[in-house]
Amino acid sequence: MLRVAFAGTPEFALPALAALLARHSVVGVLTRPDRPRGRGRKLAASPVKSAALAAHLPLAQPQTLSSPEARAALVDWQPQVLVVVAYGLKLPREVLELPPLGCLNIHASLLPRWRGAAPIQRAILAGDSETGVTIMQMDAGLDTGPVLLQRRLALGASHTSGSLHEALSSLGATALLTALDGLAAGLTARPQSPEGVTYAPRIEKAEARIDWGRDALEIERQVRAFNPWPVAETALDGEPLRILAALAEPDAPRENNPIKGDKSANPGAIIAVHDDFMRVRCGRGCLRVTEVQRPGRQRVTVRDYSHSVALAGRQLG
Repeated sequence: MLRVAFAGTPEFALPALAALLARHSVVGVLTRPDRPRGRGRKLAASPVKSAALAAHLPLAQPQTLSSPEARAALVDWQPQVLVVVAYGLKLPREVLELPPLGCLNIHASLLPRWRGAAPIQRAILAGDSETGVTIMQMDAGLDTGPVLLQRRLALGASHTSGSLHEALSSLGATALLTALDGLAAGLTARPQSPEGVTYAPRIEKAEARIDWGRDALEIERQVRAFNPWPVAETALDGEPLRILAALAEPDAPRENNPIKGDKSANPGAIIAVHDDFMRVRCGRGCLRVTEVQRPGRQRVTVRDYSHSVALAGRQLG
């Protein structure tokens, strides 16, 4: 059993913390300071803080780790290893060198592919056929540390960033325990390959705007990658319309063959409405849209939406 300090903030970190509590001695938890949330902008605890308080664990919420005062709690805990999962603060050299067994990080990709803040969304957007988790020894770089182990996961056509987030979170917790066992037994990390390095920059809300001139498969990936946030968005008669579920039809059906002067030749045209989806013309192929959301409304199926709004022949975008 190791003396482990834990640093994390969002829900993605919770399975790892739970796994550590079951197998090791968690001597303290670092998480980001409370932040304003919701319409009232009231300060709210992070998911990791709530879990730490429920488990009666020592807790610290420094704004930064750059000063000795900010690191005082971590020093007092005397951990053998620090586990970091989506913490959100940069670790200075003094922290990286503090635990005898170093600082471990769970990263939601197969490094060196998708270093950075949004590996889950970027993997879906790129059409990757697999992803996974990497347990690495942290260094001063951006996800550049040597790898202890990796676990792979097939990336299916039904994965959204939400469902993939849950799958990788659980996979990472299991892999973490294996890595800690190996670390205690003398497992040596291996350097990352210099080949295949890609970066996953933070998601910007503007990326969720749908360009109907793109390939239908690319738009489908956009819908899946941005569910549950920031959600792919278009407009109908100037009103925003969120697209929450859709399926690409790379081979355009006969009804989508453009006729001279026909509005369906325009990307974004709703060319057919069926029982449970509307078919939207794209730059290449069509998109079957099955679930949408209007401003201030609940998410609904296209079947229900089409009962209250005439859709066929109208233009999105």
